[in-house]
This record gives sequence, structure tokens and C-alpha cells, in this order.
Amino acid sequence: MASEWLGQEPERKPRALQARETRAFDETAEIARMVAEAADPLPDPDDPRFGACFEPFADARVVLLGEASHGTSEFYRARAAITRWLIEHQGFNIVAVEADWPDAAVIDRYVRYRGKAKNARDAFTRFPTWMWKNREVRQFTEWLRDHNRMRADGARAGFYGLDLYNLQGSIRAVIDYLDRVDPEAAQVARARYGCILPWSEEPAVYGRIALTRGYAPCEDAVAEMLTDMLKRDLAERDGEDDFVDAAMNARLVQDAEAYYRVMYYGSEESWNLRDTHMFDTLEALLEARGPDAKAVVWAHNSHIGDARATDMGKARGELNLGQLCRQRWGEAARLIGFGTHAGTVACASDWDEPMEVKRVLPSRADSYEAIAHQAGAGPWLLDLRAGRHAALRERLMAPRLERFIGVIYRPETERWSHYVECVLPEQFDAFVWFDETTAVTPLPAARSGDHETGGEDTWPSGL
Repeated sequence: MASEWLGQEPERKPRALQARETRAFDETAEIARMVAEAADPLPDPDDPRFGACFEPFADARVVLLGEASHGTSEFYRARAAITRWLIEHQGFNIVAVEADWPDAAVIDRYVRYRGKAKNARDAFTRFPTWMWKNREVRQFTEWLRDHNRMRADGARAGFYGLDLYNLQGSIRAVIDYLDRVDPEAAQVARARYGCILPWSEEPAVYGRIALTRGYAPCEDAVAEMLTDMLKRDLAERDGEDDFVDAAMNARLVQDAEAYYRVMYYGSEESWNLRDTHMFDTLEALLEARGPDAKAVVWAHNSHIGDARATDMGKARGELNLGQLCRQRWGEAARLIGFGTHAGTVACASDWDEPMEVKRVLPSRADSYEAIAHQAGAGPWLLDLRAGRHAALRERLMAPRLERFIGVIYRPETERWSHYVECVLPEQFDAFVWFDETTAVTPLPAARSGDHETGGEDTWPSGL
């Protein structure tokens, strides 16, 4: 150091700060030892025994499985293993994911042998394509199709999307359905959706126009369309699955219209509308599949962990899917979070930019991830429910930072871009840890023209 070269004492931290840092380090190490004693070791996600380790949570009606990023292979593979076990051994029949309904419907038709929809188009072609168009998801859906092969239609497990972004795809699906079952109603739908259709590829523009004009030009039209769809007589429905698909798409159009209007008023309003839409879609799915229906949900930790235990809810007024599930189903909803310390992740530097594979920075010393890292490489599972590991649970109740990486990852601003203060035992019922993780493997973009298209290249468009 320059001060040493000049014969000066190097600059030192104040003793009080040094003492606080030492106490914090010692506390982290102590809690990490307690976690190591309480956590249950897990085999590799590809091991057939992995899913059975989650039997303590299998008595729920809804099991929500998180992820600390949208681009980590271990999280997808672990969720797939847990879901396979729940479907095979506990009768779960709904896989509901943080994806748009019309895109996921392409996979659902494939895994439930429902055939292609009229005017079927490619799925998952919009940013971020790697989030669902990856090798890990493909392997799971191929397993799901094989599982369903010898089962009756009503007993087959389905694959559904909870999100609301594909406005154009949902409008098209509603009109296609009505064209087949009620051409007169289809013309009404074309007229009503004609208001918002010009903005369906760039719906944010519609939101800006509504804000500028001071009113919502398409609100009534899309609401009336959903009302008419839900009033249709059951006896007239041409295949219950097809009707449910069309009604869900009509619901998505209505909520998407509202979402793009409120997104300019504040992030919490649009966030709350989006997560409420996901919850309403999940609840409608359970109702449609009958009283014995049970669902596994795949979504980000920020959606499936109870928002009331995070700064999202406490400071920003945001609710989320996990919170709404707990409020609706209580202990019949189980929220399981996932975390990692370091490795690689598939992500982008900004919205609509190309996918990259980036190094994940080692977790911060003042985070829950730092405790988990010191506890051991894992993989392991920690039960956080009340009445289990009471002393440890109490120690973990002090708020700490937790890392959220979405489709965008900015290591250069990681503290402010990706960490949120949380209370882990109130946020989740359990936590799954992988110390070092790897990026998902995206499938190649589908090729056209003079090039041949192979099965993996065209999935899921080639179903």
C-alpha cells in the first residue's frame, strides 16, 4: 500500500466497526452450523430418489416450487423431479408455470394428446425464449407425455401457463374457438377485440395512449367479451378442455388490458395485477379439473414466497402468488424456495437483448445465501415450518438479504438490482440449496426456408 511505502500506518477500520463485523461473522457461522445439522441431504436431481425427499409436503393441494433465477439448470431439473414424484405417487394433475397461457397450451395439447389447435403457431418465440424453450423443460414434457400415454383423458396431467403477456395469442385463441362453435359470436369477438388488436404486438403503446387520453378505450369491450364467454351454456361447449382454454384466454385479454394501463402508474400496481391474475388462473384451473385436482406451480421465488415476509410486501405494498395461495388454502399450500451461491446463469443484460451465460457473483456476507454456503455444498433441503427446528427457525427470523435473479442479471449493480430483505422462515415452508449451479441449455431457434427443421430445433412448434 502507498501508506506503507511512505512509512505510514495503513488505514484501519474503527474498532467498533471491526467488532460488529466480527460478531456478524461469528453469528453467521453459528447459524450455518445449525443449518448443517438440521438440513436433510438430497441426491442429485437426476436420481430417482430425489422427488421422494419431498413427501413431507405432499399432503398439500398446491405445492409451489420456486427458483432464484430464470436460467439455472439445477432449479428446473429439481422441480421436474419433484413434480414427477407428486404426479406418480400423490395424484397431482396440474403443472402450472410462470408462462403465458397460449404458449403453454401448445405443450399441454402435446402432453395430453389433444392434437394441434386450429391455426397453431410456434410457442415461446418472444423474449426470453430460453426460459421455457430449453432442454430441461423439453425432457420433463417428454416424460409427462409418456406418463399420460396409457391414461384416460380425464386422468392425464396437464401443463398450463399462469402469466398474461401474450395478448395477441390469447385474442387469436378466443376467435379461433368461436369460429368453430359459434361463428356469429366470433364476429362479435372480432369487433370487440378490434379495439385493442392493433396494439397486441406492442401493448405497452396501448398503455401509453390510455394514460395520455385519460381513459381506457378498450376496457369495456374486453370485459364484455369475457362475460359473454363465461355465460355460454355448458351444453353448448364443444369439448370442455377447448372451452376452458378459450375462457382462460378471454380472462387473460381482460387482465392484460388492465395490466398495460396500470404499468405506467407504478410498479406495485402492475405487479399486483399480474400476480392476482396468476392466482385467479390457478384457482380457475383447480375448479375446472374438479374437487380432486392438485397443482404443482413453477415460478420465481419472488412470486411463490410469501410477499408479506419481504420488503416487496412490507415496503412496496406488493402481494404475490404465494401469499394469495396461503390466504386461500392455508396449510394446503406449501411454498418451497430455491437458492444458490455461485456458478453460471442464462440471462440477458437488458430486456429484449440476446441471451448470455454469465458468472453469478458469490453471495454477499449479509445474505441468507452466505449462511447456506457455509452450511455445506448440498444439495440439501431445510424444513422451515413452525414446530420444526425451533431454535434454528428463531435465529433465521432476523431479516437478511436474499438474491433474486430474473431474466435480466446485472452483476455490476447486484446489491441494488437483485437483493431484497426477507424473513426466510415466514417466506417459505422449505428451502432447497445448490451451492454451485449451471445455466440452462436453450434449444436452438427453429429454422425455416431451405433449412431442414429437426425435432429439438422446432420444439415446441413441431409438436
